[in-house]
Amino acid sequence: MTRSRLSVLLALLALTSAVQAQDKVPLQLELPKPLFAGTPRPISLPNLEKPRSGPRPALMVPAGTTVLSKGKPVTSSDSLPVIGELSFITDGDKSGTDGTYVELGPTPQWVQIDLGATAKVAAIAVWHFHSQARVYHDVVVQVSNDKDFKTGVTTIFNNDDDNSSKLGKGTDQAYIENFEGKLLDGKGAVGRYVRLYSNGNTSDELNHYCEVEVHGTIAK
Repeated sequence: MTRSRLSVLLALLALTSAVQAQDKVPLQLELPKPLFAGTPRPISLPNLEKPRSGPRPALMVPAGTTVLSKGKPVTSSDSLPVIGELSFITDGDKSGTDGTYVELGPTPQWVQIDLGATAKVAAIAVWHFHSQARVYHDVVVQVSNDKDFKTGVTTIFNNDDDNSSKLGKGTDQAYIENFEGKLLDGKGAVGRYVRLYSNGNTSDELNHYCEVEVHGTIAK
């Protein structure tokens, strides 16, 4: 390839990247108020992410991305929660105070959101129980068009580092809950259903959710 042709190719690639960048915007999240203060008890896990210094980096998503999960129906492996209602997970209240979260029983459990139509998922934000610093085990987040999650499953997050939940060994890091929630890049995964797994936490064997927000666009 001649130098002139290489220069043209590089210019085209730069133009394409610039156009694609213009189609992306920072995801705007409404965050609840912090609930715990003081020094949390130390948590030691082999795959725990390091504390972040400074604000969370912005996640760039396609222009036109909206919250698709608000008010959508939720099902679960535990149909009779210990505390709360499954509808709390998509009601828009992520405050984490009493009466705003659902508590599921011990052992691996999942919750599933039906978006009502096939969507391209740009991001998923998850708030477990954030009034106390704790880590939830074996957090796995998947997207599929199959409500039973047997075919066409895309995994966008998996911190089950020993495959104890039998969903495959994950390489993502465990994280400490806080008011910011966990923001996951959906990477355009396509599906109608979003399923989230967990397997107890560092404080007890139960599973909790304050809110799950699925951001994206309805697939055409």
